[in-house]
Amino acid sequence: MSKIQGVHAILAGDYPDPSIVRVGRDYYMTHSSFYYTPGMLVWHSRNLTDWKPIGHAVSESVGGSIMAPDLIYYEGLYYIYFPAGGTNYVVTAEHPAGPWSKPVDLKVGYIDPGHAIDSEGNRFLFLSEGYMIPLSKDGMSTEGELKQIYEGWRYPKEWLTEGFYLESPKLTFKDGYYYMTSAQGGTAGPATSHMIVSARAKSLEGPWENSPHNPIVHTEHRSERWWSKGHGTLVDTPEGEWYIVYHAYEKDYYPLGRQTLIEPIAWTADGWFAAAGVKGDVVQEPAVPSASADRDLVRTDSGQLGLHWHFFGGNRLGDYHIEENYLILKAAPIEQIEPLLCIPVHHTYTVEVTVSVEDEAVGTLGLFYKPGFYYGIGFDGKQVFSFHNHNRSGRTEIFGGTTTLRLVNDEHQIALYFRSLDGEWSKLDYGFEMSGFHHNVLGLFLSLRIALNATGEGNVTFSKFTYRAGL
Repeated sequence: MSKIQGVHAILAGDYPDPSIVRVGRDYYMTHSSFYYTPGMLVWHSRNLTDWKPIGHAVSESVGGSIMAPDLIYYEGLYYIYFPAGGTNYVVTAEHPAGPWSKPVDLKVGYIDPGHAIDSEGNRFLFLSEGYMIPLSKDGMSTEGELKQIYEGWRYPKEWLTEGFYLESPKLTFKDGYYYMTSAQGGTAGPATSHMIVSARAKSLEGPWENSPHNPIVHTEHRSERWWSKGHGTLVDTPEGEWYIVYHAYEKDYYPLGRQTLIEPIAWTADGWFAAAGVKGDVVQEPAVPSASADRDLVRTDSGQLGLHWHFFGGNRLGDYHIEENYLILKAAPIEQIEPLLCIPVHHTYTVEVTVSVEDEAVGTLGLFYKPGFYYGIGFDGKQVFSFHNHNRSGRTEIFGGTTTLRLVNDEHQIALYFRSLDGEWSKLDYGFEMSGFHHNVLGLFLSLRIALNATGEGNVTFSKFTYRAGL
């Protein structure tokens, strides 16, 4: 692999809280999946820059928001530790593509778990606010009591952050030291909020010494391209190169969520590490997906739901089936706002889908942040209309039970179109501006996602879905 220079955006779109592990020459990575199900999409790479999704680690809802997992490999088994619903869980697999086990409740609070092993083979789970708890030998349960072993790095009081928030402990052992890579400053809020800090110790229980190079990664001013840079994990290559993988918001594009970045680090003579990339906004552009195939609704290789698709919540996993590459979604009550979603990755993009409805069902194509913040275009078999939440506008009558819907997001400006099977495209008068659909305004750490939904009574068939960059 060629050496990565400067800051490199490796996954565009909402892929926050990256956790990465190398096994031989293979790299695997997963991210927070919040309320989306199936969750924790696992990625594979051989060069750290080109990534392919290979499967999900969680197939059902665990009853809470999945945040900040830790993907590790130990004695022939892959583990992912993750928090949700006020506790922490673990799942295991013999291969990262799965199948993964059912989640096991570790019955311990706090968030952002980080797995560690000492020199005697004892296993521990590090957690937010500097806490640590012993794990069983198999890593499937906690033992003993929580103990606070680290207080974080005190950044200057005049810095503008979201809060102190010591989180995301990720452990690395090198040359006799345990290195703890943590996040501080809050994951959103002001552009200068988030940061990555480092501390090291000879023992996992400490004492922990803060790095003289802190913060390792930090947005210093709102004029920079990447805001709230933080939540880092170290990874090395077989050739001995070292990198740090983290997330950040892109300035002016908060609705896309937190994107995954990478940059090189260098080890100093006295055993610390520091960012080795060029300071400032030197950025290698990501090879973001541009073809519709990357967001296929139905996988051509297996006839199953595309890996980039997921429901908001876990109650509708049994409401769809696939026939001859058509996705048929059972309608749900309009009050049950749990659409089928996928992540956009471009500043400007166009989405199209053919919709067929039966009985009293309504099919929609929209952009969804969370219930109550859901806009788009719909079809009920007789009329096409724009909608925001439950409100319809711009009703236009068409004949036949099938139409094609188009949604264009041009840097947060949303235009809506439709056509009958043999007709010309028509534009609705109603459009939207959605630049405020992000965590700093609406909370929950989510992102604006492409949404397909079926409401009312009956079924809606979705086919010929396409996603492309540009207008």
